[in-house]
Amino acid sequence: MRPAVVAVVVVAVRVAADRLLTNEEVRMNISADAVKQLRERTGAGMMECKKALVEAKGDLDTAAENMRKSGLAKADKKASRVAAEGVVVIEKTADGKTGVLVEINSETDFVARGDDFRGFATDVAKAALAARASTVEALNALKLASGETVDEKRRALIAKIGENLTVRRVALVTAPTVVGSYVHTDNKKAALVAVEGGDADLARDLAMQVVAASPRYLTPADAPAEHVAKEREIETAKALAEGKPPEIVAKMIEGRMRKSLNEFALTGQVFVKDGDLTIEKLLKNAKASVKSFERYEVGAGIEKRQDDFVGEVMAQVKAQTKTDDKKSDGNDRPATKH
Repeated sequence: MRPAVVAVVVVAVRVAADRLLTNEEVRMNISADAVKQLRERTGAGMMECKKALVEAKGDLDTAAENMRKSGLAKADKKASRVAAEGVVVIEKTADGKTGVLVEINSETDFVARGDDFRGFATDVAKAALAARASTVEALNALKLASGETVDEKRRALIAKIGENLTVRRVALVTAPTVVGSYVHTDNKKAALVAVEGGDADLARDLAMQVVAASPRYLTPADAPAEHVAKEREIETAKALAEGKPPEIVAKMIEGRMRKSLNEFALTGQVFVKDGDLTIEKLLKNAKASVKSFERYEVGAGIEKRQDDFVGEVMAQVKAQTKTDDKKSDGNDRPATKH
């Protein structure tokens, strides 16, 4: 081998050795405390954090930034997956006159019950209240106490948890007197009600009513013309099917229409805590009125994937049976004696 070629090979080996040595030195100098700090910032595993620190030559900020970029890529891949589970969270101001209602979704209820997810949901609701955010776009851009935006934190959690997570919707409610709030025990249904007059107990009862009875409108008069026409069509068909005389049918329809529209309107509903009272009478007795309300139910309106578990298992069994039959036909024939 020519001297010049030998020299080039020696240099290449030395460079490679120096690189290996440098990486080994960095690896040896990564402290357990640095790994711990990176884990706290990213929520990633210990080995993943150590690898990131080695690649970043021990720079904590660079390692965190690189991991965040990796997390963003993972989040984008999961964005098309349906997230219809989750929680609804409410936060209110100290004076009780302003409240926010936020829905955060996950793919499974298991994740929705986890501490990381619940903590994120609470942080998002607090940020929304502080900024008086009323749109998802505004909410996603808000900074959390960690320094990350809501959307950055969401993406980081996707990378850590492995499920698609979404900040689906937010409602901001203000009231002249008090905002009533109620979150059901499953954390999947909640409501805010803006009340003028009355007190906090009345406002909470009204929020509970909204969660339990799910009104669409504040008063019967608020029902849109299309809804009224559709209900009239349905009640007319039902009455005619009973074979009543036309004059009786007209009276039946009007009575049924009132009942139907009252069921859809908050003020027309029967109070869930007292069957002898309507919400209209309850408000009148308290000299109060409802200005607006918001009700969220987790996953409402989202088309959920229906998994046919039994069908999937049977398909796998059939596929395995076919495979076994093919093997049996080719290899398991009895030996022929000569």
